[in-house]
Amino acid sequence: MVEQSRGPLDGLLVADFSRILAGPYATMLLADLGAQVIKVESPAGDDTRTWMPPIRDGVATYYLGINRNKRSIALNLKDPDDRAAAQELARRADVLIENMRPGGLARFGLDYDTVAASNAGIIYASISGFGSGAGASMPGYDLMVQAISGLMSLTGDPDGSPYRAGISVFDVMAGLHANMGILAALHRRAATGRGQHVEVNLLSSALSGLVNHSSGYVAGGTVPFRMGNAHPSLFPYEPLPTADGELIVIAGNDGQFRKLCHVLGLPDLPGDPRFGRNQDRTANREQLRPLLVERLVTRTKEEWFRDLLAAGVPCAPINTIDGGVALAEELGLAPVVTVEGVPGVRNPITFSETPARYELPPPGLDEHGEEIRAWLKD
Repeated sequence: MVEQSRGPLDGLLVADFSRILAGPYATMLLADLGAQVIKVESPAGDDTRTWMPPIRDGVATYYLGINRNKRSIALNLKDPDDRAAAQELARRADVLIENMRPGGLARFGLDYDTVAASNAGIIYASISGFGSGAGASMPGYDLMVQAISGLMSLTGDPDGSPYRAGISVFDVMAGLHANMGILAALHRRAATGRGQHVEVNLLSSALSGLVNHSSGYVAGGTVPFRMGNAHPSLFPYEPLPTADGELIVIAGNDGQFRKLCHVLGLPDLPGDPRFGRNQDRTANREQLRPLLVERLVTRTKEEWFRDLLAAGVPCAPINTIDGGVALAEELGLAPVVTVEGVPGVRNPITFSETPARYELPPPGLDEHGEEIRAWLKD
């Protein structure tokens, strides 16, 4: 196999039987950190190869965004030779990750029990929509979980229809949870030599990720409702109008509210018993909002952004994605990396000793198939 630069996960072999988003995103992050990831695809390829537009040089940018630093082999698991190659890869791997419907790989001898019988140290990570119990037969698409978990009941105008989030947020979250489980299981294996089965499902990730809303229900019996851009427990914490558009304005504590009022030229408001504490401001938001807006509409959002930020008040313009990338560049965060001419967003983790690597562009279908097959026969 081709030598790779060292990273914190250098020497780790990951057999990636996942597809679409949650699994491929998880394995790309592992690959960035030095793991050798072999992406196993059907002869038709990962579904996201066809999810276009947008495209770059004829390839879907959806696929490009989550498959960097991997090698691809196309295997038809119904073919005996290809199935044997897949089983040999699983026998050699440190980590196997898959997001088929629970039990879907058993008929190919690639389920956890069968793989563990020949590879006791395997960390076998499964990502499903609704777990391997009563929900095992349900398909696991992010949009289904956004609806079923309750997230969509919280997004959108209070008087309008529910909206999905702008990204497949629970796919991404489940991928991150899977990686957390994998790394914890690897730590345990270092002490015991034994692997284990790590299971993550989108609904559980969603309920965990709904944090204050799910807690408000299970601990307080309160079913939250749709509030548009408002926060149920904090005010101001939402877009407010200025002379030329909306600006996000936040007072996360009483000190920030005093600073906000100082910049707005409203020095008496913090002393008003209706607004002195956050719980008072939240309870009396309908009285406070017009007082703030009356001042905000006298200047542009850029002018307020500059002055509020300088005073230590959290605030932000509502950018499009290009604006977000431009700001990250301006702040020196180097958000974009290019691998053999293919730009992508950098791994978000910075290590002082073992930086992330960017060596391989997202592979073509079966681009490394011949090389990997020869290695598996050694």
